[in-house]
Amino acid sequence: MKSTPTYTILGIDPGTTVMGYGILSYHGAKASLVDLGCVQFKDCKTHYEKLQKVLEIMSTLIERYHPQELAIESPFFGKNVQSMLKLGRAQGVAIAAAMRAGLTVDEYSPLKIKMAITGSGAASKEQVADMLRRFLQIPLEELHLKLDATDALAAAYCHFMQKKTPIVDKPYKNWKDFIAKNGGRVKKQ
Repeated sequence: MKSTPTYTILGIDPGTTVMGYGILSYHGAKASLVDLGCVQFKDCKTHYEKLQKVLEIMSTLIERYHPQELAIESPFFGKNVQSMLKLGRAQGVAIAAAMRAGLTVDEYSPLKIKMAITGSGAASKEQVADMLRRFLQIPLEELHLKLDATDALAAAYCHFMQKKTPIVDKPYKNWKDFIAKNGGRVKKQ
């Protein structure tokens, strides 16, 4: 009997002030928390130093946990164009580091992540964190970190949920289309 392999997902909530990360391991239909945390960029004097630190953090996390997949939160559209550009650069560095290490990369909008975790796109960060605590059976005292860490873990868990849910092809136009796409499933009488 073939054994189901264990996979590791690195979830990232990119940022240039604080970057959250969450490491999730899954075996079949069961996921478990490996680690989560935040990295602050207070010591960095320039935006370029922050980008270098994002690269260093990504390299360290990949080397330490050996993930196969990266789930990253896509930037939301804000009013401040400069902030969006900086956030996009940080996200790009994180994605490039993951791709260089051979990870598959999937990007999720904040709305999709909230929907996957809570069922509501209007959920607060605290509600998302509480649902993750329940799903992954994380003791309350272990979830004392900043919400950037749980946002990153939420991206990883959203990715896990997507992997568990089969992707349904586009609906068939008619029976002839169904038969053409599923010839092996059709019994001829």
